[in-house]
Amino acid sequence: MLGGSITEGAACNDPEKRYANVVLAWWKRKFPQAEFELVNAGIGATGPDFGAMRVNRDLLSKFPDVVIVDFAVNDSNTKDHAESYEGVVRQILNAPQRPALMLLFMMRKDGSNSQNLELKIGTHYDLPMISFRDAIWPEINAGRLRWEQISPDNVHPNENCHLLVGELICSTLEKAYKKFSHEDTPVASSTIPLPLISDSFEFTSLLDGESLIPLANHNWVFDGSQKRFAGWKSSDPGSELEFEISGRQIYLSCWKIKGPMGKASVSIDGGIPVIVDAWFDQTWGGYRYMFQIGENLNPGKHIVRIELLSERNQQSEGNEFRILSLGSAGLLN
Repeated sequence: MLGGSITEGAACNDPEKRYANVVLAWWKRKFPQAEFELVNAGIGATGPDFGAMRVNRDLLSKFPDVVIVDFAVNDSNTKDHAESYEGVVRQILNAPQRPALMLLFMMRKDGSNSQNLELKIGTHYDLPMISFRDAIWPEINAGRLRWEQISPDNVHPNENCHLLVGELICSTLEKAYKKFSHEDTPVASSTIPLPLISDSFEFTSLLDGESLIPLANHNWVFDGSQKRFAGWKSSDPGSELEFEISGRQIYLSCWKIKGPMGKASVSIDGGIPVIVDAWFDQTWGGYRYMFQIGENLNPGKHIVRIELLSERNQQSEGNEFRILSLGSAGLLN
């Protein structure tokens, strides 16, 4: 499973009722003599850009046979996210073990998601797709179902909703099981088509946690106390940090939260800097904020320079900045 907080199981306290585990239970029932491992690579508040950079590390390195991807809520209808979503798909389909891939489209309280864009990509690669939105939204519109019955907030499914999502997936698996249980059923070709939009996110890199090693460092400290959010932090304006990374598109991820957070200036190869604000105006907690700091760069290595600024959001009471990762796309294959 690859996705965001819904995949991870937020708002569903019982792990066995999360849709990933419901799907696992189906496989165990169908093949009681087989051994199974569930790899849940969901990370809250992350989209297909970060997904494309970590899919090999977090998912494909475990050699999965079947993969379900859901970024329909955390995705956006932009060319950048379309490229990264297609990159996730292409990396999975091109993995040596040739895993089967299914796309899942969840939704927000208002019925919105990015499935229109993702449907085009799924159709291009002839993938099975399940739209939770198309199954549930008509029921909500007709008044036969209230959002509050399936979610405690604007996004995350509750336990009953996770069970429903699991049933939708399992019904599709059941159809496939009946179809392919016959020996004369033809096997699909392992050759995937040319990219619909781009293959730039098929070739990515990620410097994350302990692999994020600076070329130069002035007054930044590495904090690995929380492995998932390990990174370099500073609260001292004027602190500088430099990294080297290859790629034509470069992204930086920082910790964003409503707290004593500051701003940083980020530049590539001495170019025009991007100002990043780590202060967040919401109260539900912090999240890994990933943003593009360079695009259409020349192939090869680039120097990323980060400087902590003295200026900060007027509602913030501090200057802390925490760098979590650097990622890139558009590597030469």
